[in-house]
Amino acid sequence: MFYIIGLGLSDEKDITLRGLEAIKSSSRVYLEAYTSILMIQQERLEEFYGKPLILADRDMVETQSDEILHNAANEDISLLVVGDPFGATTHTDIILRARALNIPTQIIHNASILNTVGCCGLQLYNFGQTVSLVFFTETWKPDSFYDRVKQNVDLGLHTLLLLDIKVKEQSEENLARGRKIYEPPRYMSIPQAVSQLLEIESTRQEGVLHPDDTLAIALSRVGGGSENQRIVAGTLQQLHDHHPEAYGQPLHSLVIVGKRLHHLEVGYAEAFAIDKVQWRKVASEVYGCSLE
Repeated sequence: MFYIIGLGLSDEKDITLRGLEAIKSSSRVYLEAYTSILMIQQERLEEFYGKPLILADRDMVETQSDEILHNAANEDISLLVVGDPFGATTHTDIILRARALNIPTQIIHNASILNTVGCCGLQLYNFGQTVSLVFFTETWKPDSFYDRVKQNVDLGLHTLLLLDIKVKEQSEENLARGRKIYEPPRYMSIPQAVSQLLEIESTRQEGVLHPDDTLAIALSRVGGGSENQRIVAGTLQQLHDHHPEAYGQPLHSLVIVGKRLHHLEVGYAEAFAIDKVQWRKVASEVYGCSLE
């Protein structure tokens, strides 16, 4: 059996009992280590699970999946994923490869940012499509995300933005020369994300992401009751100008608040606002939310 097991978002204790049983029955256990990051050291997982973990980087998961799937038709093999297995398309791909090899598969789900985002007070059924925001370079500033955000905005829906991470990435020069030299890990911060959003808004000028009239909520290390969890709410401009340390450690996510905003959402998220008066004012005057 080939298991893909969600680990949740916090620490070793987020694993489900079903997931833990599958790990203990497995002869090989791989830890996927590039679509997200752990909040704890690998050694703590190994001690808790009672199993050594084989680190599976992008190359292994995407181009060397045969190594992971080897003999999985005859023995239990597990691939551990931070969050939920279906939080990244990579995992769908390896499942299809397993099925093509007639290897039985089982998915064991867990919490992901797609549901724990509700901790900020916004109601999950008011969210539209989720959008990824990648690091800009001097020569590459993709703006396709803007159209998807606009579609959500036009429907009054919230938008969850997943901020880019760069783990085991090669520079253009090293990639061109075929040198296996990797850049230090990088994680997009909230101020950088907002800066990129406003940069594209200044170019597109469609009024989707007005700095002073668009409410947003920054999230860090949510889920699992983590002591490191941070939630900060405000306008885009306030989030851009706020102290970077206030956002906590990566990974970071950002929610663009939609106009279909309920007064209970406003009231709940107000506890995290940089300026509570301004938060309520924009919610009332710009979003048309009745706060009586």
